[in-house]
Amino acid sequence: MDTLTHALSGALLARATAPARRSPGELTPRARMTVGFVAAAFPDSDILLRLFGALTYIDLHRGVTHSIILLPAWALLLAWLFSLLSRRRYSWRAIYGTAALGISIHIAGDIFTAYGTMVLAPFSHHRFAIPFTFIIDPYFTAIIVIGLADVMFKRQRRYPAVIALTVLGCYVGFQGILHSRAIEVGETYVETHGLKGKNVKVHAFPQPLSPFNWKIIISHGNDYYEALVNLWRTRQPGPPDSKGGVSGILGMWGRIASGYQPVSTANWIHHGRFGETESANALAREAWGQEVFARYREFTMLPALHQIESAGDGVCVSFFDLRFTVPSLPPSLVFGVCRDSVADSWRLDEKRGAFGID
Repeated sequence: MDTLTHALSGALLARATAPARRSPGELTPRARMTVGFVAAAFPDSDILLRLFGALTYIDLHRGVTHSIILLPAWALLLAWLFSLLSRRRYSWRAIYGTAALGISIHIAGDIFTAYGTMVLAPFSHHRFAIPFTFIIDPYFTAIIVIGLADVMFKRQRRYPAVIALTVLGCYVGFQGILHSRAIEVGETYVETHGLKGKNVKVHAFPQPLSPFNWKIIISHGNDYYEALVNLWRTRQPGPPDSKGGVSGILGMWGRIASGYQPVSTANWIHHGRFGETESANALAREAWGQEVFARYREFTMLPALHQIESAGDGVCVSFFDLRFTVPSLPPSLVFGVCRDSVADSWRLDEKRGAFGID
């Protein structure tokens, strides 16, 4: 989820949990919201990992700063810093609870996206994910903004924040229902096409622009079957606009939106983890198994061959994760390995970098 939405959710939660009557030494509502805002943005400070390379960042992002095990320590650190900045007007004890709430709601928000969050770091690198919400969800953000605007209008009352948080929870629950529906669509495809087996799994991932847009992927060994559907639509979308300027931006959104078809006319596309041809398969398997690629292999869930580029005796083989593709846009998180000749060792290629993640 984007950092601004995280921060706003922290401010909303801080206001919703404010005591009805403030005791001496406790944070004012404004101060609580400020602490909640900053604390909820804090976990994404791991963006500094980008300084050590794109692959290092995607591998360790949502790690120790998103850990529920380390949460008490991070909250204590923030409480101490806020206390210093307030010139001891508030003790760290008065700030600690609000800081902990801010970090907590950030972690909770990230768990409901597809990227995965290492909530047990540093003891476990397992990424927990309940993919109900796309990383940038305008409806999710709007609910928070409306709640905060109402709170600012009615400064002495916290019930608008409580109502907004309740609505937000209901919205995520609604997305969970849609996720189940998308899974059912995938399971129907499995049954009708005879793909049953121990190694068959149905995945559903939220998509941009609408809570009804879903990506359904069926993994069957090294084969994937992908469909982009809109669970609300009953008719094919019209052709998107292709104009420039502001119309061009709207046209881009239109092209993305038009990629999601009604369930009844869904277009299922096959992807091979190692490509579609025998020659590509052999080279891709060799590249995929290289030790320098181990961190990317551990990160990806649904890897597929992106492309094989040859130049003289050299070759580069790149992969992407099907979780992070959006229609009409290039895939995110593309990484590969290269070698200058058959006799040379493979090396990591990070030129493509990482983008499109929170």
